[in-house]
Amino acid sequence: MRIYEGSPRQDFEEVLRSIGAVLDQRGMREVSLVEIPDGFVVQGLVLDQVGATRSDSYGQQHKETLTFVDDDIARFMEEGVARREQPTPVPSFVDAGRYESALRVIGHYIDQQRPRDVFFFEQEGAYVVRLLMSSQAGARHMLIEFTRDDVAQLVAQAPEGRHSARAENAVPGTPRQP
Repeated sequence: MRIYEGSPRQDFEEVLRSIGAVLDQRGMREVSLVEIPDGFVVQGLVLDQVGATRSDSYGQQHKETLTFVDDDIARFMEEGVARREQPTPVPSFVDAGRYESALRVIGHYIDQQRPRDVFFFEQEGAYVVRLLMSSQAGARHMLIEFTRDDVAQLVAQAPEGRHSARAENAVPGTPRQP
């Protein structure tokens, strides 16, 4: 990510968390995300209530594509920090939406891997993540699968993991070579 080059870590955790909050606000589902040179392109299904008929009371789903450039992401991150700093009776993690929580823990895993490029898609709460990794033999893709249960377990462990070295050593998901 260009806006974080030179920083001690890439911080996909915060970037994906911020994007996840936006996806939660938009009501997007079944998302895919691809990293581009100056940000991310996200595509997913949204429910369109406008023009819904009586027999179609739930609305119609359609695919929507969003492009988030570095400036957008920086703004989302600032808004997220401001929202989480508001005094609340419960921890802000509890208030996070589905995508904000899931993408944060997946982003944490991605930070540990230090990839050159990221792509993932989600289907029914499970994620397949493709990372472009550098090695002595050159670049190669690595696939990681996070089942719905993996994501739920990582989200449940996240608050304790912030203060535990044990969580840093855990390897979530199931790596697979293409």
